[in-house]
Amino acid sequence: MKKIVFVAVFLFASISMFAQQELLISQYMFNGLFINPAYSGSHPYAEATALYRAQWAGLDGAPTTQTFGIDGPIANETMGIGLTFINDQIGDTRQTEVFANWSYHLWLDAEGKNKLSFGIRAGFSDYSANLSETYVFDDGDPVFNENVSNAFVPKFGAGAYYYSKYWYAGLSVPTIFAADDNVRFNINDVGDRYFEPHTYLTAGYVWNVNPDFAVKPSFLLRYLNGAPVQADINCNLLIRNTFWIGASYRTGDAVIGLLEYNIGNDLRIGYAYDFTTTAIGDYSSGSHEFMLSYKFGRDPVKTKSPRYF
Repeated sequence: MKKIVFVAVFLFASISMFAQQELLISQYMFNGLFINPAYSGSHPYAEATALYRAQWAGLDGAPTTQTFGIDGPIANETMGIGLTFINDQIGDTRQTEVFANWSYHLWLDAEGKNKLSFGIRAGFSDYSANLSETYVFDDGDPVFNENVSNAFVPKFGAGAYYYSKYWYAGLSVPTIFAADDNVRFNINDVGDRYFEPHTYLTAGYVWNVNPDFAVKPSFLLRYLNGAPVQADINCNLLIRNTFWIGASYRTGDAVIGLLEYNIGNDLRIGYAYDFTTTAIGDYSSGSHEFMLSYKFGRDPVKTKSPRYF
């Protein structure tokens, strides 16, 4: 019963206050394509990544996320293209997104060691909310009287990304505009948008301590109008170009442990565990996130160094 009550409260809050609507993952430092289209084509090879996240394990109606992305450079590495697929489900709501990504990369020096890229993404969401099946305290609550079934929502976003071999910084708004007139609830005023723009600011740096160890601090800031700024502050240690081990702190939410393992030169697996620091932790055993990545079309000479981000 406690779980049912919590889910009802959570769903009401997420609908009425436009809670976090964009992708939330803990291994953001290796998955820039999902939050910034300018990241596409930023490596001299193509790469495909799949990720599964089970948030707040053990809680009825808890969020689950499945993602797949692939990107690579074209036109002598002056441009990049990518495709992302995201499926999110929380309680009685579901959202499936498909985006095409394109970026243009500027070489800021003759050696090509520093680059600045600009990217756009365009796609759509398929959104459903089966609110009539949601547990509520008061029968007849107008918020839960109207279902949304397979609403087609075109979306557009953009970003910028500055990067070199050892550091990066990015700014993006994954959804600048969403044609969401067909996603409405009784609590909305006329003219309100349901999908609100989220702004992401990211940066990271790699410090090579010696040939066997490298340290990479990074951060991700999320901003949504009307909500507190949320920050992921992270530090990872790379051991012998094979193992990543690290920890993150997400403000107002969780402490996170991360592990990555490079299997050979092309295959990489990762795992993150979120230890929830809020009251939700009384009902959940934490969050689990699994990642699998493979790079192909790799030039062994050009990509002999490990991938840092």
